[in-house]
Amino acid sequence: MRITTTNPATGQPLTTYDTHDDTQLERLLDRAHTATSAWGSTPLDQRLAVVSALAAALRAGQDRFARLITDEMGKVRAEAAAELEKSAVACEFYASQASTILADEPAGIDGVDAWVAYEPMGLVLAVMPWNFPFWQAMRFAIPAVAAGNGVLLKHSPNVTGCALAIEQVFLAAGLPVGVFTTIVVEEPRVPDVTRRLIADDRIAGVTLTGSNRAGAAVGAAAGHAVKKSVLELGGSDAFVVLADADVDAAAAAAVRARFTNAGQSCVCAKRFIVEAPIAERFVAAFVAGTRALTVGDPTDPRTNIGPIARSDLRDTIRRQVEESLAAGATLLTGGRALPGSGYFFEPTILGNTGPGIPAFDEETFGPVAAVAVAADEADAVRLANASQYGLGLSVWTADPEHGTAFARQITTGAAFINAVVASDARLPFGGTRRSGYGRELAAAGLREFVNTRTYWAAR
Repeated sequence: MRITTTNPATGQPLTTYDTHDDTQLERLLDRAHTATSAWGSTPLDQRLAVVSALAAALRAGQDRFARLITDEMGKVRAEAAAELEKSAVACEFYASQASTILADEPAGIDGVDAWVAYEPMGLVLAVMPWNFPFWQAMRFAIPAVAAGNGVLLKHSPNVTGCALAIEQVFLAAGLPVGVFTTIVVEEPRVPDVTRRLIADDRIAGVTLTGSNRAGAAVGAAAGHAVKKSVLELGGSDAFVVLADADVDAAAAAAVRARFTNAGQSCVCAKRFIVEAPIAERFVAAFVAGTRALTVGDPTDPRTNIGPIARSDLRDTIRRQVEESLAAGATLLTGGRALPGSGYFFEPTILGNTGPGIPAFDEETFGPVAAVAVAADEADAVRLANASQYGLGLSVWTADPEHGTAFARQITTGAAFINAVVASDARLPFGGTRRSGYGRELAAAGLREFVNTRTYWAAR
């Protein structure tokens, strides 16, 4: 079988790749398992030297990799370059901090020598999405490799070129062959192949970033096999603007928060909840900022928003807008798929939303924002919590302490006060509710796929 990638800016085919059949998958899995066993015994300082070299390799290939990201999923070139730099910075964080995070921890028990060690778990299956082709894979793989684990990457088929390039950049950094392995599987076979890999004794655990449907299947398979899993799933983050906020600053941030990566991010703000006294001013500024965005060729430095990554994803966005309008939402700007080649959609803001409106209730994975007006702060809490998701939260207010107190009433994996929600290698990243479980990045992410082992030595 073969996979053909498509340029979403033109709708034209890019490259065709051979997929791995079951015999090839078995050979790659066995090689990865053997290589991972040896890698786990490699001294930590040698592993971290590879992680450090990986940062240099990413920067050396930045132009080439950024072009590949843009070609395969439509991200504007500046954002693609930023994704690669972010991956390099994560390498530097772990290269400098992993020895401390993974160090043995004495327990201080009288009469014995007792300590906790963090030891490699083994080969981990990573099922990754297309929206940040390098960063999503790297933010798991960098700490996994630093901890002494191996990675078996099953990436999204529409970014197959990126998936293969990631394996090559690890090899260029000095990682032994087989410790990081990309497998190429066509979409219809993915569920069955994923289940079989999770059940295989050579796989120690699994991590997935993706849809709730895929997460439920992977979580169930991991549970059946009694294996560790981490799931980073959908999000419908609330962006709450309280009555005392700097309206202009909040509106400018709202444009960035919603429309970065053409709105195709789990942590993009999607539900904009504004207290009534400032709602009219905020909406006017938000709409004006959105209308100023340029949609078009992602290779043009003047472009702010590129295409949606696939035609079916654009169809989903169009459906959500149409159903939301039918349910009572109002169209403030945008709302249409753009004519011509490529999968472009106008930056869109819907007003008069709230529970019961699809754009408010569902995850909108594209350039569509849902605005809801809160009668007061208590109503803002109600609206922010009126979601099945719990990934991030952004609160805007003149008083950061007040913002923090407000945020404590909302259930999410992260809360940002007067800032746009983002991931950072120095802080844990993950969600609650239907946004998943487990954490990536920082010390928590490094320790997710290790054997936390107790030692007790009698004197």
